[in-house]
Amino acid sequence: MKELLLTTSIFCASAFGLAAFAQRMSMDIITPKEVRQYFSPITQKVADNPENPVTPQKVDLGKMLFHDPRLSKTGNMSCNTCHNLTNYGILNIPKEIGNKGQIGIYNIPTVYNVAFNTVILWEARFKNVEEQANRPILNPIQGAMPNGEAVVKLIESIPGYRELFAKAFPTENKPITFENVSKAIAAFERTLITPSRFDKFLEGDEKALTQEEKRGLRLFVDKGCIACHNGIGVGGGMFQKMGIVKPYNSTSPSKGRYDVTKKPEDMYVFKVPSLRNVERTYPYFHDGQVWSLEEAVRIMADIQLGLQLKDDEVKAIVAFLRSLTGEIPMDALTLPVLPASTKDTPKPSLD
Repeated sequence: MKELLLTTSIFCASAFGLAAFAQRMSMDIITPKEVRQYFSPITQKVADNPENPVTPQKVDLGKMLFHDPRLSKTGNMSCNTCHNLTNYGILNIPKEIGNKGQIGIYNIPTVYNVAFNTVILWEARFKNVEEQANRPILNPIQGAMPNGEAVVKLIESIPGYRELFAKAFPTENKPITFENVSKAIAAFERTLITPSRFDKFLEGDEKALTQEEKRGLRLFVDKGCIACHNGIGVGGGMFQKMGIVKPYNSTSPSKGRYDVTKKPEDMYVFKVPSLRNVERTYPYFHDGQVWSLEEAVRIMADIQLGLQLKDDEVKAIVAFLRSLTGEIPMDALTLPVLPASTKDTPKPSLD
C-alpha cells in the first residue's frame, strides 16, 4: 500500500511539474496574428510619399547629393559622413563630430527605415524626411552652409547636376531649388529599408524566430514596451518623456522638445526611436551614453516602466531585438560617381 501511495505521489508530482512547465511554455508562445495588432511588417522596397513620389531619377540624384561633401562649407562633410550607410547609417560614437571638429549634443540616429517615422530628430522637430533632409546642410555643426541660396548657386555651377535636376523634376521651370534638394535626398532615403526575420514572422512564418526570440517578444509585449515601440518601425511614431518613473541622468544639455516649444510639459521629452537594427546602432539614447543593449533594456524598463527585469528576461528581450537586424539594400552599399565641378563652382572655406 505504501509503495502504491509513493508511486501515486511521484506520478502526481510529475504531472504537476509537467503542467506547470506546459503553462510556463504557453506563456512564452506568441503568434504572428497576436502581435500584428501592435506591429506592421515591411512589405515594400520603397516607403513612398504621394507628395514627393519616389522615381528612379529622383533617387539617383538624391543618392549623389547624400554623398556629396561639396554641400558643406568646408567641402569635407556629406550626409554619409555621419550616416555611414555601410554601418547601418551611423558612426557608433556617442555624439556627432561636425564642422571644424565641433561636438554636437546628440547621438547620431540612423537613416535606415527613417522614412517610416512620423517624428524626426530627437527633439521631434519634423514629421517626415522631406522636411528634414536639407536641414543638416545649413546646421552650423554639420554642413554649415550660410543659406539655401548658396547651396543652389553651388549646384547650378555643376553641369552634371543641372541635367540630373531637370530629369528628376521634369515639370518644373526651375528644377534646382533648395526644397528640391531636400525632396531628392528624401526620395533616396525612402529606399533605405531593411526588412528582417521579424517581418517574415509578422507575415505568418512562425519559424522565422527562435523560441528565445519569441519569448523575448512576449515579454516585450507583456511588460509594456509596445506602448511606445510599435508600428512598422517598432518606434519612431511618437515622442515621450525620458524618465517617466525615474529621472534619467543625461550627459547631454538638451531638454528635448522643450528646446523647440519652450513648453514646460515638453521638458525632457524626446522622440521614441525606431528599434530596427538596434543591435547595430549603439551607443544608445539621445546622449549616446549607453553602449550595451542589455544595459539599455534594463534602464528603459526601470525609468520608463518601473520594472526590475530578471537576467533571463533581459536576455530574451535582447534576443528578440536582435531579430530586428535587417538586410541593407545593395544599392545603398555602392558609391555614386559625382558630377564634376567647374571653375565657377564655389570653393570650400575654412573660415
